[in-house]
Amino acid sequence: MLLLNFRAMETKIIQKYETVNLFGFSVFCDSLDKIDFKTRTVINTINPHSYHVALNDDTFYDALADSDILLPDGIGIVLANRILNKSKIQKIAGFDLFMHILERNKSKPIKCFFLGSTSTTLRAIGKRLNKEYPNVQFACFSPPFKDEFSKNDNEEMVSYINSFDPDFLFVGMTAPKQEKWTSENLKDLNVNVICNIGAVFDFYAGTAKRAPSYLVNNGLEWLHRSMTSTRLLKRSLTTSPLFLHYVFVEYMRNLMGVNEENTDVISKSNRIPY
Repeated sequence: MLLLNFRAMETKIIQKYETVNLFGFSVFCDSLDKIDFKTRTVINTINPHSYHVALNDDTFYDALADSDILLPDGIGIVLANRILNKSKIQKIAGFDLFMHILERNKSKPIKCFFLGSTSTTLRAIGKRLNKEYPNVQFACFSPPFKDEFSKNDNEEMVSYINSFDPDFLFVGMTAPKQEKWTSENLKDLNVNVICNIGAVFDFYAGTAKRAPSYLVNNGLEWLHRSMTSTRLLKRSLTTSPLFLHYVFVEYMRNLMGVNEENTDVISKSNRIPY
């Protein structure tokens, strides 16, 4: 007999925007034009790899679940929704969000703080912004490269951010580090909009090339990234098959009618025995 143990479906219900429920997460499926950037908003992304990591990391799982907006950043998420919810959603990458914010605010002065990456990358971002978006007042900080930040590290980063008083905070420390950092320090940050956008820093700085538009538009950005990075290739070869398995198990779970109302095996501490 197959026993299915699932993580809790405890997610933050977002009423302002259209979402789909996928693996218990409220995934954004609305237009970026509808986002209200005047209110406190934490924006994260989810892809097959981050979902896999979240299954074994409670803090990361909760950070994703508590997102005000959780973008479907991965063709795998789009296809999973098509299979499980039988509906169509559009892939929205962190880079799409980033460029949308810059273009939407092009006609007025805004302040953007970039936290993460190297000093070289941050300088390249500032130089490009100055040329393409002179309306953007730019500030940045390159945190120490370590697995965990000390209390002093966090206080220093928060102090730099708050003293600049940004309209937008872009965090690029890769998942799950960036999401966990934001969740941990959110109460101390004086900024309305926080976007955890990882690789976008390198894409915009030019230190890494994003996939050509024809690959992006056809859902093959993951393939380009895998072919240009040994680390990402290894990740794709391990995570992608696992994610397909997760989708299959969830499909069977739905087919069998397993839910919180008719089973007692679901709890926040449980894991799927993959």
